[in-house]
Amino acid sequence: MSATVSAPRCLVCDSVFDVSADWEKGEIIECSGCGQEHEISEKNDAIVRVELAPEIEEDWGE
Repeated sequence: MSATVSAPRCLVCDSVFDVSADWEKGEIIECSGCGQEHEISEKNDAIVRVELAPEIEEDWGE
């Protein structure tokens, strides 16, 4: 008997992510529909939640 995992949706275009068993909390995933990056904020046996990934700014050695 396998548990059903609630698939997260893109916060920009509402596309459904294909959930992978090897996803980890804090991992960055990209929406295949619009390319927006999301960070996995919660993952357990029944649910995966995502937030928009933080923008990483270049500091140019400063």
